[in-house]
Amino acid sequence: MNYNIISTGSKGNAVIFDDIVLIDCGVPFKRLKPFYKDLKAVCLTHIHKDHFNTTTISRLAKERPTLRFICCEHLLNNLLKCGVKKRNIDVLEIGKMYDYKEFKLSPIKLYHDVSNVGYRLALHDHKILYATDTQHLNGISAKNYDYYFIEANYEEQEINQKIAEKEQAGQFIYEKRVVKTHLSKEQTDEFLLENMGENSRYVYLHQHED
Repeated sequence: MNYNIISTGSKGNAVIFDDIVLIDCGVPFKRLKPFYKDLKAVCLTHIHKDHFNTTTISRLAKERPTLRFICCEHLLNNLLKCGVKKRNIDVLEIGKMYDYKEFKLSPIKLYHDVSNVGYRLALHDHKILYATDTQHLNGISAKNYDYYFIEANYEEQEINQKIAEKEQAGQFIYEKRVVKTHLSKEQTDEFLLENMGENSRYVYLHQHED
């Protein structure tokens, strides 16, 4: 399987799998221009602009009138506001697997400060887990998947030190929000150790930038 990380992090998120499935669309259209004609589906996770770029989504809908836009109920109205036709939107239920012939997809509930999902993706005999912007992965199992694309946003010792320093200096502590809304590298590594098989691969996504 090939994958293309167009961007990951607070400045934008977009990952293309085997040229046909885009998960997250938080980048300018020009970043997707070399690839958008081959896309079969755009899978959205949540409303934050680094994952949901309204201008890019509107442009994709205009340029590709048959492109499928996939989301859960919490993003339906936002897609409609972007000018995506309702007939082009598939609203999925969390935990249910959907067969698109070229791939299968199932959304996973994640825990952010807005409604958010990750995805299980079965593509060309590969099983993939994609999850970013979540406080934890409790209750989620993905044994022996081929690929894990999971955020490793911060290292716990480092961020706790920053919090302590800013508390002492009386500064605004952005990092307190981070630990309540994102996975630490330690949490991600623990999940990977519990789930990975001998041939599994992983990619860290959405690493924190000051």
